Amino acid sequence: MDNTTMKEDTAKTSPPPPAKSRGMRLARLASTHALVFVVALSLFAAADSWSTVTGLGIATVLCVVTGALAGITMTTLVHEWFHYLGARYSGAAYDIPHKQGLFLYNWDFTHNSVRQFLIMSVAGSVGGILALSILWTSVPADSWGRAALQGGAIASVVFAAYIEWPVIRRVRISRDPLAQLSKIDQRVLSRSFAVSSTAGVLMALVLVA
Repeated sequence: MDNTTMKEDTAKTSPPPPAKSRGMRLARLASTHALVFVVALSLFAAADSWSTVTGLGIATVLCVVTGALAGITMTTLVHEWFHYLGARYSGAAYDIPHKQGLFLYNWDFTHNSVRQFLIMSVAGSVGGILALSILWTSVPADSWGRAALQGGAIASVVFAAYIEWPVIRRVRISRDPLAQLSKIDQRVLSRSFAVSSTAGVLMALVLVA
């Protein structure tokens, strides 16, 4: 038997490498989200400092853009982690995805109850509102960029609420989470984007006025 044959036989009999545990996958997701959170906040802080020190128009524009993105990003991440905490609190069955992304888990519709789904869903809204409250009280809207930060956070909360609150209401009636989630199509997402964007821009204008 030559070396090539021995290697082939070993490959056939050796067990596959173990998949990463749920804890490891969650830790990796947490690290990625924490990095995104810090980068978004840091970019806004740098642009805000540049705008405050120089008063340049381009600095103000950059501050508005990074502020809106930071508000959306930070609030959305907190929202998603509170969804996860709600799933944990309710004792729900779920799996952690292997691929990196925004969502922290794959919901098990077969083994989870309606009560567990509702707890998980409401927890996300609680997280979004909490993040908005912290930004609202810790960052004064005394410039265009800082108003955009709060406007972005408001847009994130409105976007999630426009999609999720009707689902929560329908699930309480139908007791079928999967059927109600399947009604979220491109039309619903587009309308949610339009409504939340309008709310964020209007609120930023009101705050800075």
